[in-house]
Amino acid sequence: MDIIQFRAYCLSKKGTTEDFPFDNKTLVFKVVGKMYALCDVDNFRSYNLKCDPELAIELREEFSGINAGFHMNKKHWNTIDVVSDVDDKLAKKMIDQSYNLVVKGLRKKDREKLMQDA
Repeated sequence: MDIIQFRAYCLSKKGTTEDFPFDNKTLVFKVVGKMYALCDVDNFRSYNLKCDPELAIELREEFSGINAGFHMNKKHWNTIDVVSDVDDKLAKKMIDQSYNLVVKGLRKKDREKLMQDA
């Protein structure tokens, strides 16, 4: 998956916005203001996704291209290497899981509004 595919897939998620809150190269994807994915747009060698802590450990043990989140809470975030044993199908599944995890954690009011805006 390249940066164009990654960005397009993230932006296809309902309510997703993108911005550069940290600097001019770290692209962050959010749903209702909560971050679920980020990457370096100048050097797209990896990206970070939120993950259930137990699943995060399993994925890190199974795939060499999945590691504890770089510059992130290592319990809740994984860093996925672009050139690795992680194929596009798994990458999209992990993006979905990250997005869904964040949506699940939204306030009920925000979650309901997100679903209504469909």
